[in-house]
Order: sequence, then C-alpha cells, then structure tokens
Amino acid sequence: MSLNSIYELYQTMERDNTIVSFRSAVTKELLTSVLNIMESKLDSFESSPKTRKKVYSVLVECLQNLYHHNDNLSLDNKENKINKYAYYSSILIISNPTGYYEIKTGNFIRNNKMKKLEERLDKINELNKEELRELYKSVLNKGQFSKKGTAGLGLMDIARKTGNKLDYGFLPIDDNFSFFCLNVKINK
Repeated sequence: MSLNSIYELYQTMERDNTIVSFRSAVTKELLTSVLNIMESKLDSFESSPKTRKKVYSVLVECLQNLYHHNDNLSLDNKENKINKYAYYSSILIISNPTGYYEIKTGNFIRNNKMKKLEERLDKINELNKEELRELYKSVLNKGQFSKKGTAGLGLMDIARKTGNKLDYGFLPIDDNFSFFCLNVKINK
C-alpha cells in the first residue's frame, strides 16, 4: 500500500466518522473484543440509552451473521482471484455519520447460496413493519434450526430493530465465490 493510499484510507475513515473497523477471521474471541470495545465507546459518546441498546443489539446480530455464515475459501484453488490470506476473512466497519450509525459487513459466500440469500433479503425488504413482525413470530414459533444452529432470524431482527431496509450487494470473485456486502443504517 502506498503512503498516499494510507492517507486516503484515513481521510475516508475520518469523513465517515469510523469508530471501529477490522478485516479478519471472525472468532469467538474477536466477537467478544469488538462487543466490549463498542459497549465502552457507546457508553462514552452516545447519550441515548435507547440508541446505545439498539446499536449494540444490531451489532450482535451482524457479528453473528459473520461468524456463522462466512463461507470458507478453498486454499487449494490457485487460480482464484482471492489472496490466500483472505481465507475465513470478513470485514466490519462501524461508523457514526451525523444523525445515525452504520454497520457495514462483508464476507465470502458460495455462489450457489447467493440466490436464496438474495430472495430472503428482498422478502424482508418488501415487508412493512407489521408484516415483518408476523414473519418473525412465525419463524420463531416453528423453531426450525439450520445445521449451524440458527433459525434465520438475524436479518429479520436487524430490519425490525432498525426500521430500515437492508442495503446489500454481491460482488463476483470467481466461479465459486462472491463477496456479500451488507450496510445497515441505524437511526438515532
């Protein structure tokens, strides 16, 4: 990375009022550390207990999504466009622009899982508040869990808690993987 690139990155983080950012493998220890850091930071500069609770709660859901749903990259695929150090890697950026918070996440997803996730996100985004609450209750009452021990409530919970649509996209990497980007806006 050039020295100019470092400064450009700094300027972007300063402009967006970035609180925390990392690119790393998501482990239980990292989750605990990030949550502790954010709890401390929110306590020090966010005066509204309701906003602190909402940001923290949405952050927990976002981190759990990264932890449970980051697809492992194949290190033996020497032809892929992904750096070998990206194995298990995800990105998290938490910022505080004027008037709201943003939690941005990114992780690798197998292309064969993309359509199902996109359909789920589109369904969540098309529902109003009441419809989303009913869907959430319905999924919760069915109690069906995936192999990873999740019931698929995380994205619905994020949309419910923020009251905002989920901004997302998929960036193609190679024939097997894409990079899933999620930007969650939390109003104060």
